[in-house]
Amino acid sequence: MESNSSPAQNIGILLLRLGIGFAFIFFHGWSKLTGGPDTWTALGQNMGIFGIHFYPAFWGFASACAEFIGGILIILGLYFRPATFFLALNMLVASVSVIHRGSSLYYYPIEIGIVILSLLFIGPGKYSLDNWRSSRGRLF
Repeated sequence: MESNSSPAQNIGILLLRLGIGFAFIFFHGWSKLTGGPDTWTALGQNMGIFGIHFYPAFWGFASACAEFIGGILIILGLYFRPATFFLALNMLVASVSVIHRGSSLYYYPIEIGIVILSLLFIGPGKYSLDNWRSSRGRLF
């Protein structure tokens, strides 16, 4: 985000980060993360659409971690762009798998994916740990 952006724009980005981050943590990631190996395997089998049939539990666990940890990172505005990148990939896989199954609920992962992809380009805004780190010259 440009340094000359208005306070209203930065508050808007913060509210968007909070809403999307909490949604990923509590509505997506937590149940998948705590679902265990059976849930991870079922989730990871969606990679078969892309010709990836090995280690479905790994891919499912990676997806659950991307949603849960990515949600936390989005809220904090920490490692924001890598987090949004992995969440955008996750939403791409979710969109393709929902469409492949013929579900009429394909619009939801597409909409969330567009929001996440937009955030990737917009950045975390002024009220973020990434901004704080860059202003202090610290990397952690």
